[in-house]
Amino acid sequence: MRAAAAALALLALAACAPRPKAHRVAIRGFAYVPAALTVAVGDTIVWTNEDVVPHTATADGAWDTGSIANRGEARVVVAAAGETAYRCAFHPTMTARVTAK
Repeated sequence: MRAAAAALALLALAACAPRPKAHRVAIRGFAYVPAALTVAVGDTIVWTNEDVVPHTATADGAWDTGSIANRGEARVVVAAAGETAYRCAFHPTMTARVTAK
């Protein structure tokens, strides 16, 4: 009886938990748009490169999308809370940040 009640409680919690979201960041004009993004842990960030040259989204110690070609996309699932600055490994003046809650 207790096991069934516990299982029902877990199902109720799971139904109320927010579902992960996808957040889009455009790479355009050698900039990340938006340059500041607030997400939840478990959300996905999707970068789309609209420039004609390749770019990356590189956060030392957190993630590196690798080279994103023109019209290409890269995805990262946010694994931890906190503020993370990132940059393009090819163009270090391109910077942005993600705040995960």
